[in-house]
Amino acid sequence: MSLSFANSIAVQSRARALVPLCAGAGAYLFFLYVGDTLLQDSDSFWQIKIGQWILDHGAVPYTDLYSFTRTGAPWISTSWLSQVLFAFSYAQWDWAGPVMLTAIGMALTVAVFVYLLDAQIAAPRAVLFAMLALMLSIHHVLARPHILALPVMVAWVGLLMSAADRRSAPSWTWLPLMALWANLHGGFVLGLALIGPISLEAVEHAEKGKRLSLFMHWVLFGIAALIASCCTPYGWRTLMGATNILSLGELLTLIFEWMPANFATFTAFEGALLGLIALGYYRGIVLSAPRIFLILFLTWSALTHVRSIEAFAFLVPLVLAKPLGEMFSRPPADAAGADRGPARYVTAAGALMIVAASWTTTALYMSHHRFTFTMTQTPVAAADLLEKLGAKRVFNAYQFGGYLISRDIPVYVDGRAELYGEKFVMDFFKATEGKKPALLPRLLDEAKIDATILVADAPGPEILDQLKGWKRVYHDDIAVVHVREKADGAAAELPK
Repeated sequence: MSLSFANSIAVQSRARALVPLCAGAGAYLFFLYVGDTLLQDSDSFWQIKIGQWILDHGAVPYTDLYSFTRTGAPWISTSWLSQVLFAFSYAQWDWAGPVMLTAIGMALTVAVFVYLLDAQIAAPRAVLFAMLALMLSIHHVLARPHILALPVMVAWVGLLMSAADRRSAPSWTWLPLMALWANLHGGFVLGLALIGPISLEAVEHAEKGKRLSLFMHWVLFGIAALIASCCTPYGWRTLMGATNILSLGELLTLIFEWMPANFATFTAFEGALLGLIALGYYRGIVLSAPRIFLILFLTWSALTHVRSIEAFAFLVPLVLAKPLGEMFSRPPADAAGADRGPARYVTAAGALMIVAASWTTTALYMSHHRFTFTMTQTPVAAADLLEKLGAKRVFNAYQFGGYLISRDIPVYVDGRAELYGEKFVMDFFKATEGKKPALLPRLLDEAKIDATILVADAPGPEILDQLKGWKRVYHDDIAVVHVREKADGAAAELPK
């Protein structure tokens, strides 16, 4: 091998080292540019409010603080660290803070994803998979805790799969990732669940004499990971809090992100499933039983809950990375004996330039663009009226709960469905969506409601218009406000 050829391979290798960072920077700038679309879920309001409470009190909540229907009821936050980060960024830079934090979360996810794939398949294909994963996940990219946990999920599963590909045991040094994940978001239970099938992949292909020992190493690692997931302010209660949402039964079919996938119209997810099937038939990919189980499990999860599509998008390629790498050739990793020192300095300099360029672009963009929350989630004028009237017990629309919490107005219900329970929230939806109109007056009387704020184009306000004892006092394109009437038909004086 000539010296010039060896140096050329070394330069290419160093250039490939910058690919994950370039891909991450591209994702960051994209989500910064579309930052307003990240501010569309009112849950962001109460996430920030709880994070600010934690910063102010130096403690985490154990009971509900924001509703009048569940005041003092047991409740823990399985996303406390993410909430603190969002609250701090919001305090520093207003809504630009959560937008930047969300964009950074997606940038890290893409960078880690491309880096892990690049170990098995060529960089261009790794970047292509990243673009496809982003396209599948974009509907759920919001300024909320699950985005900050996404890079940890990708790193955790990618490292476990790499250990399985090497037919070796996972490293104990990876356990802090699980502890971090458990503090960022309740989705860490997925990481625990995947240890089993990934370990079977490692054991199945290990030498016969080493299988038992390897299996025991994975079992011990799984136990250690379970313990690591309890390294939070709540300890073992974190596990219970993370799984409470799954006990909501029928209610999950009404909350958009927990709904099953809908194929009434063609979607990117449907295209991905068809493409995966076509790839399997066209290339004749042969997979082991554990890999097949992993793909089927991730597909089933995505079909069952829309929010799981992002896990499907980023984890299925990691499961398929080794089989695809064996199918496609890739450039050599490096040249033996090549002078790596100068190339490393060039790589470091390139990385600094990419980071500097991204930050400069951020500063320039923020200097002339102000990020704002979507108006449909922020009934500003209606909430102003409620404060002016002195309303104390407000029957609010589900999607207005987060915003009202940010205004320190106690809510009837909000996005913490696990706090209220299946029956409570189901009764609320049935009453306000016209499925059981007779239920609405009973709920209003039982909770001693003195004012309501409901979505303008929903059936609830029309039902109240026909309901004796209630009077419409305000409406706009976003919200409608009703208050109780006096006996003489005038609007009641609300308590100050």
